[in-house]
Amino acid sequence: MKPTTNSVPDPAVLEATRSRAASWPFRSVLIANRGEIAVRILRTVQTLGLEGVVVYHAADRKAPAVQMADQAIEITGATPVAAYLDAKQILAAAKSSGAGAIHPGYGFLSENAGFARAVAEAGLVFVGPTPEQIELMGDKVRARAFVEKGGFPVAPSAIEDDDPATFAERALKVPFPLLIKPAAGGGGKGMRIVREPGQLKAELERARSEGQRYFGDGRLYVERYIENPRHIEVQVLGDAHGNVVHLFERECSVQRRFQKIVEETPSPALSPELRKRICETAAGIAREAGYRNAGTVEFIFGAGGAPGTGNGAGNPEFYFLEMNTRLQVEHPVTEMITGKDLVLEQLRVAAGEKLGFTQEQVTSSGHSIEFRIYAEDASRGYTPTTGPVLVLRPPQGEGVRVDSGIVEGQDVTAAFDPMLAKLIVTGRDRTEAIARADKALAEYALLGCITNTAFLRRLLNHQAFVDGAVHTGFLDAHPEIAAQPELTPATLHKLLAASALMTKPMRDVADLVPDMHAAIGSWSN
Repeated sequence: MKPTTNSVPDPAVLEATRSRAASWPFRSVLIANRGEIAVRILRTVQTLGLEGVVVYHAADRKAPAVQMADQAIEITGATPVAAYLDAKQILAAAKSSGAGAIHPGYGFLSENAGFARAVAEAGLVFVGPTPEQIELMGDKVRARAFVEKGGFPVAPSAIEDDDPATFAERALKVPFPLLIKPAAGGGGKGMRIVREPGQLKAELERARSEGQRYFGDGRLYVERYIENPRHIEVQVLGDAHGNVVHLFERECSVQRRFQKIVEETPSPALSPELRKRICETAAGIAREAGYRNAGTVEFIFGAGGAPGTGNGAGNPEFYFLEMNTRLQVEHPVTEMITGKDLVLEQLRVAAGEKLGFTQEQVTSSGHSIEFRIYAEDASRGYTPTTGPVLVLRPPQGEGVRVDSGIVEGQDVTAAFDPMLAKLIVTGRDRTEAIARADKALAEYALLGCITNTAFLRRLLNHQAFVDGAVHTGFLDAHPEIAAQPELTPATLHKLLAASALMTKPMRDVADLVPDMHAAIGSWSN
């Protein structure tokens, strides 16, 4: 499957890296993931002249990554997800394939320090940070304490680990409203907003149960919840030689159930001065941790200010939220405005090389927005949908990139996260990017299951989004965006008539040749 478009690094840089890759400590990379991110990583691996190996569950047998890979090894499990979480089976696949490195992508085992350690102990290269860095920055409680000790901004909070017996009592002293989070959590799982003291005990119990269920760790912490915040994150890269750079920020404020839907860069909320400050803070945190490889430092930024002023409710401050010690789903928008291939840089660092550029050489041009294409029905509470991919026609055009992990004939099941693909649209400025995105979403054809493309168009054309005036609770505040627009009776009748005319019995009747004409045969006058 050929990509629609992709970020392309400078040809001279690519050729020089290809030449050096011949002497790297690995010539083959196993991708311990699936879907669009497996395809994305494979592209760069194979462009560098390296061999790409994928593991796959039977549910993914028809997936593009399996067809593209130089080697594809089937793995099994009680469920499809369990197969991709089976570290021993994945390590065995790496050994049998001759792979010298493992790239975990995102999700699954990407932030599992035990897996990273097992990869190193097996004599293989883990394309990511060290196990110690994952343990430090991947644990929200430890990361927060580390960041606070370094003098970086954190929100007022209470941490269960400090004294479990007094945790609830200390939590009540944090200014309300509160946000409860699992210490080992991610993806919005186990998070609870508490607005009244009387709700705290019950919500702590629910959050602890959910944290234990999803992460095997029920530890919690509570921090002050900032009303209508914006979610700003900064892409960082570090190498084993002490070099750390940032590649500017991304805004990820449009979310449902604490999970991102739309990401863009640059953020329309930040002034140049605040952009520099928040990006340098992120790089400082990564530098303090001696961070290696790709990572993302996330911040909560007070909402309410006018876009472009850097003022959030009159307060241009921001607080450390967490650090993701892996490649992010939304990394393509950063690639599009900087021209840097982040997977290429990950592989360089994993091979022991220095970063391919300095901070002064990182520049930004244009505006890029990513839309996550989900198999879900937004009008029914963002419920996941399933079905066969009957027709797939991704959009094309200037500034349009599609990172996809599906093909026609493949089944969309409930076994995995409902994200099918990512649409990344780039323009000279935000106005052009929005216009191109609206056209691309209108042209995105995927038949067989309900997707969120129509919902994304409604969101994109909402005046608040156009103005850049969004926050993490924006979709909750505007349920009309998710609601399916009502059809007029006339439009409904036309659609039903068109559908009826396209059914096989009607087509058969339309194509039928009357007997008297059929009897003529091939004769003509």
